[in-house]
Amino acid sequence: MPRVSQPPSSPTIELISLSPTSSLSPDSPLLTPTSTAPQPRWALPSRTRLQRLLDDTRTALRTRRLVPLPRPSWKSGVLLALLAYTIACLALSIPPFASRLPGYTGPHAVGAIDMEVPLPQARLVADPVFKRSLAPAFELETLLLTIYYPASHDAQPTKPPLPWIPRPVSLTARGYARFARLDNALARPVFTLALWLVAGAITIPAKVDVPLLRGGPGARLPVVVFSHGMAASRTDYTNYLGELASRGAVVAAIEHRDGSSPGTSVKLPGRPAKDRLHFRESDLFASPTNHTPVDTPAMKRHQLAFRDAEILETIRLLRRVDANAFVPSARSPPPESLGSFSSRLDFGNLVTAGHSYGATATLQALGKASPDDDAPNPSVGGIALDPGKESGPLNTALNVSLLVVHSNSWSKQRTIFFGRPHFDTVRDLVAGVLKTTGAAWFLTSLGTSHPSVSDAPLIEPLLLSWTTGATLNVKEALREYVRVSHDFIKSLATAKVEGILDEKVTHTEYNKWVSRERKKSFPKDMARLWEIHVSPASSNDFRSRDGQR
Repeated sequence: MPRVSQPPSSPTIELISLSPTSSLSPDSPLLTPTSTAPQPRWALPSRTRLQRLLDDTRTALRTRRLVPLPRPSWKSGVLLALLAYTIACLALSIPPFASRLPGYTGPHAVGAIDMEVPLPQARLVADPVFKRSLAPAFELETLLLTIYYPASHDAQPTKPPLPWIPRPVSLTARGYARFARLDNALARPVFTLALWLVAGAITIPAKVDVPLLRGGPGARLPVVVFSHGMAASRTDYTNYLGELASRGAVVAAIEHRDGSSPGTSVKLPGRPAKDRLHFRESDLFASPTNHTPVDTPAMKRHQLAFRDAEILETIRLLRRVDANAFVPSARSPPPESLGSFSSRLDFGNLVTAGHSYGATATLQALGKASPDDDAPNPSVGGIALDPGKESGPLNTALNVSLLVVHSNSWSKQRTIFFGRPHFDTVRDLVAGVLKTTGAAWFLTSLGTSHPSVSDAPLIEPLLLSWTTGATLNVKEALREYVRVSHDFIKSLATAKVEGILDEKVTHTEYNKWVSRERKKSFPKDMARLWEIHVSPASSNDFRSRDGQR
């Protein structure tokens, strides 16, 4: 008989036959051998979409385990920590890479009203036009300002706090990109993200649009009109100005549209907003019909003339507010608390003040000051903080009380200013005002730098100290600026001086004592903070550079 061929033995059967479990009952629930051959899809139990997703995920993870994972580096750890920190801060509305602005320390709470007011008629201040559009560069159409004022601690605001960086952040960021000469499609998002991360969540610690602090019959409050510096805006000095308000002053912080602010938006009712970014003389023609370039001295004259117009229009606006007259608003919603300012502003104690470029503008505006109630600028005093070194000549024709405060870096750095040292120019200017009015001071705040009076050191204290060389604690520095400014404002009403304003000259030159005796007599707590260069307390001791009294 032919032999029947046998199929080759299956390896699976051989393994099963050798397995110790082969003797178990086929009905055993555990360890029952099964065939490893794949089953057809129709024989598999049905799976939900979620089950399939979980199975696929487990398969992928098992596959990844076959590849060794890279060891995390310290750089990736730092980046992850920064990312987590940033997300947590943003979720809690905390600025991730900056400090919040501190509350105000005066006896009163502080209110704030942000407003833009259209002029009855646009005013052309200077002829230059933009090269690209031939639109006027110095046409004054609206006033944009923030008013800080004393308020009751019991006042409950119904509006959210004002952002420290006006919205949109991208407009301000693009302005800073222009200052850095990096205004292009690649740099703008970087500047916007950086500015938003650093300060996008910071708000001004004032109660928005609450009523002015109540006063007795006839009780009026001193008024300060403030002009900001180059590359700044109305929100860059909120601590200094709010501290003055917490001590009883009504302060109007102007946003200048002269090309010095990073970015601002001009809004008129019924018209689309016009973004006004920082611009230079190279962006301008002399006039619509004269396409010659604008030089730097002419640019400074036009900017100062524009600032002067804005200061005078702000004073006119505040007079309307005091008279309870109708004030149109270019922004929505309009302020609701202006009625509480009726008959409360003391224009007999009006002070024009400014920092850097704004200090130069202050000196120019004070040239038109007159105590006459009907005068365009009835200022009786001026505060000039670090008068500009590159903002044009300083006006010397002043007939009002004057306080000039230099930061330490401003006095220390020797700068030639129109042929002579800037420090000497300022000292002699103040000495001339002292001879005319009997009330003028020139001081240096020791341990400070040019930005010390602004909010920047409060927000980034370590960075600003490192980059500017300031050594005095930032809060102490601002406290001294506020103290001397408040003492000066009070002296205009009382004709009495106190504190550092009641001290004699200590240094006619920076860092050089007038005598050993004066060094011994000057209180040590003041000597750590101040140098006095011109003062009414020792006006006869002042000698000009040529040695004449």
